[in-house]
Amino acid sequence: MKIAYLMNSYPMTSTTFIRREIHALEELGVEVKRFAVRSWSEQLVDPRDIDERDKTTYLLTGNTVRLLWSFAKELATNPWGLAKAVAAAFKLWRAAGRDFIKHVAYLLEAISLRQRLDAAGLRHVHVHFATNATTVAMLCRVLGGSTYSFTVHGPDELVEPYRLSYDLKIDNAAFVAAISNFCRVQLARFGGAHHWDKIEIVPCALDLDEFERAPNAVSESNTFVCIGRLCHQKAQTLIPDAIEPLVAGFPDLKVILVGDGETRGEIEDKIAKKGLGGHFELVGWRSNEEVRSILRGARAMLLPSFAEGLPVSIMEAFALGKPVISTYIAGIPELVDGSCGWIVPAGDIEALTAALKNCLMTSEFELLKMGEIGRARVEARHDIRRSATILRDCFQAHAEPRR
Repeated sequence: MKIAYLMNSYPMTSTTFIRREIHALEELGVEVKRFAVRSWSEQLVDPRDIDERDKTTYLLTGNTVRLLWSFAKELATNPWGLAKAVAAAFKLWRAAGRDFIKHVAYLLEAISLRQRLDAAGLRHVHVHFATNATTVAMLCRVLGGSTYSFTVHGPDELVEPYRLSYDLKIDNAAFVAAISNFCRVQLARFGGAHHWDKIEIVPCALDLDEFERAPNAVSESNTFVCIGRLCHQKAQTLIPDAIEPLVAGFPDLKVILVGDGETRGEIEDKIAKKGLGGHFELVGWRSNEEVRSILRGARAMLLPSFAEGLPVSIMEAFALGKPVISTYIAGIPELVDGSCGWIVPAGDIEALTAALKNCLMTSEFELLKMGEIGRARVEARHDIRRSATILRDCFQAHAEPRR
């Protein structure tokens, strides 16, 4: 089976899970052609991401002349399909309520994609995230191109959902993948309950061969690791407030922040004002192997998010036998509970401090038991081979020959 993958920007440091998914599908015998709207503007740090970039075809980056030529060709050879796509693009723009020029660009990208898929003999395209790349795939389908499906993660896709025209995108899709039951319920709300059977749960997952645990996964350190983009949604700005009451009793308490983003300056300012410089290390983005090494040396993972889908970083911590401290939002309670970590209300700094203290006071034996439960959950629910098999079966069941 030959399919295409379409992303907005790919590869990116934060989309390792997509790379894993593609590779797992290829191991199952699915031939995958990578497409992206544009290349990522930041520096890649993992060699495998650099290799993926060389395999990816970009629709927009460096292709303005080709987009215009593709439009002229489509106008001459597929006027009826183009007319329907223009009408669909207009509906999408009206729902979004903004960015008319961007929607013109989406239409041009969809035309280019349709012609490229047709030339390559690809009969289905899968997209991650329900934003502009799914818009391009939907318009490609309306033009008369390949069937498409898309995976919804959240949280951004679930904010102002009416602007994303879920009803149109789900209606035209062959199927939709939700990464959690929470996500599936939201899609049924936004797109219409009559689409319930069209929405499949396909969890994000790990290649567990990359996450072999040491014989004793418990670390004697009092180090916590937080992994993710530094942004208001992930609420790393609360961490200095949460650990401040604890440092007197635990002078070796340390938090390592892996990632970078728009709130880095705010976090650094708060650390400096509270005199907590010796208790924090901001290391920026790191390769996958470096992240695993940092996690192995930690007592637990910490993620005090305000908004999430179901974080892959939690799965990674569990796979290495580490407990997790996180918040009771979105799909997180489907994976984290008191048997394998601590889960607190988002934004409750006192509860977060209490969870950190409980973790610091928990015996190595109990931490080991919690880590084993977390590892077992990931093995049962988030093994990449299992998720890739579900996805492949969906492709085979739902994808149709191009019209």
